[in-house]
Amino acid sequence: MLKLKKWKIYIGRDPKGVPAGSVILLPVLSNVIPCGLAGILAIKKKAIPEEKDVGAELIGLFEDIKKEDMGKILSRSIAPEDYLNGRDSLNEMEKCILQLKRDIHFQDIFFHPENARKLFDLAGEIKSFLLHEEKLLEENAPIFATKEMETISSRLILMKDICWSLEKDILDNIEKILELSGTDKIDEISPEGFKKYTKINFLLNSLDRLEVRGRDSAGIQISLTLGNNASPEKILKALKEKGLYDDFINRMSGGDLVNGSIYLSDSHLLKKGTVLSFTYKTASIIGELGRNVRELRKTISSDLIFHLFANEEMDFGTSLAHTRWASVGSITEANCHPINNFTLPSESASSPQDGPQTIKRYPHYGEGNWSINVVLNGDIDNYQTLRNSLEAEENLLIAPELTSDTKIIPLQIEKYLMKGCDLPEAFRLAVGDFEGSHAIAMESNLDPGKAYLALKGSGQSIYVGLCEDQYIFSSELYGLVEETPFFLKMNGENENKDTQADGQIFILDQDSEGGLSGIKALYYDGTPLQITESSIQKAEITTRDIDRGNYPHYLLKEITESAISVRKTLREKYRISEKSNGRKEIVFNLGKDILPEKLKESLARDEIRHIIIIGQGTAAIAGAAIADGLTR
Repeated sequence: MLKLKKWKIYIGRDPKGVPAGSVILLPVLSNVIPCGLAGILAIKKKAIPEEKDVGAELIGLFEDIKKEDMGKILSRSIAPEDYLNGRDSLNEMEKCILQLKRDIHFQDIFFHPENARKLFDLAGEIKSFLLHEEKLLEENAPIFATKEMETISSRLILMKDICWSLEKDILDNIEKILELSGTDKIDEISPEGFKKYTKINFLLNSLDRLEVRGRDSAGIQISLTLGNNASPEKILKALKEKGLYDDFINRMSGGDLVNGSIYLSDSHLLKKGTVLSFTYKTASIIGELGRNVRELRKTISSDLIFHLFANEEMDFGTSLAHTRWASVGSITEANCHPINNFTLPSESASSPQDGPQTIKRYPHYGEGNWSINVVLNGDIDNYQTLRNSLEAEENLLIAPELTSDTKIIPLQIEKYLMKGCDLPEAFRLAVGDFEGSHAIAMESNLDPGKAYLALKGSGQSIYVGLCEDQYIFSSELYGLVEETPFFLKMNGENENKDTQADGQIFILDQDSEGGLSGIKALYYDGTPLQITESSIQKAEITTRDIDRGNYPHYLLKEITESAISVRKTLREKYRISEKSNGRKEIVFNLGKDILPEKLKESLARDEIRHIIIIGQGTAAIAGAAIADGLTR
């Protein structure tokens, strides 16, 4: 207690600016904006996959894999390189898991419980098999060289990832999708509804993973396009029969996006081809981990109007999701992202406009109730200057209750639209006006079926996940990996000698074959950016690596599991032996892959005088302990 009394207490300070022996409440970190964005863009022109029983193929692969088990290694029937039937067999299982995540195959699992049951049984069998293999490995670890152990352990890890992905990324989502649909009966969900709920469920899962420390608010916007075979009359009749019509009209009252907002892209109600957007938001000062997604799921699952539209033939287009700690703007639903381009009429700046959204005229597009919806990570440092300019020069007035700097993004885009630019050029010019590190995602009914992404600076990130049937984008890799390990990483800093501009823009196109062909990339100054197959990376993490489990927060999980982590790290690298005199000693088992022969000889001859141990965070603490041990 006496030592603690000497510490100095600060509130809202940058750690770099306080002396040693300080405690900071609510630290201000200039290069860390703890928010998260995610989104999906479905691909219309996707190739139709061949019809095959992927589940049966997965089961067959495991039958072959389990034959080449630890028992055969211990009996020397196979070499460690052939463990679990070799790496190629595990790679094939991994491919099957990815295929099961695609709509056509997951739909077969969802609507046929007998197929799901086979996979549940398979997951249980794999887990039992892995437990047995781990037990044998633990008992016999000292007999293996470190290189052999590395091979065996890597195969087990991959097998665990496959089992986890089957159970958690596929099978567990069946129940979540049912809950989102507001029913517990699979036959009450249409194939059209299934596709929409599946994508919404994935976005909410991603949002939950992005909230690694809890967030004070979150929002999601789901955009649907009425298909050619949909019946507007049928939908209107159903709304009236269920007593939902008046609520439907009220939720389309226009204005800034709030929880429950519905937006129609055309003034003619339910005209074919119309884009219909549903927005859901939640905010809480406490920012309890898991609360935001729980509330969003509850709201969507109880939205009878959305359920009615979801089960009709409507294409799932672009959807945006965002979670934040409020760095600019108060913690309110209005300030939750996404945020649109609504402005107050100049003669009434004190209250939002009643009635439908204002019809606006952009020279390149003509008149319409045009919508521009955005989410932001980072800060727009010159927000106030830009806002003052828009209100004074462009007569665009922002409702006083909306205080987020994100509001300036759609309005700055609109500024250039009013000057005659098309949307791609207006977006490019607008993001070039913003100072500070930022990551932006935007969609608009001016260019339906496209998602616009912009990244500038090193403080933020955007990853674009590549799937056969959709694009996924997220501010962190763990927002993608449930669905795909393959991604492109945008770079907010300039590495091109042909341009002086920082910042990159990606435009994802729904009307494409997917992959790189559906991505237009450029720098902020308009210089084209070439992306090739070599730019595609594969994530080395899975959802198993970032699962919080039943722990209330990640720190407690890390503390609780630290002993297990240390044990696995040291496994096979040492053993305790007993001498003839009864004394015990530690014998290290460090192969040439860990401690090269030349280095070992130098240590034995006392030729090495200095050893430098490098680590950060908890690794630095472990390094200090090692250094202390080596000096004794």
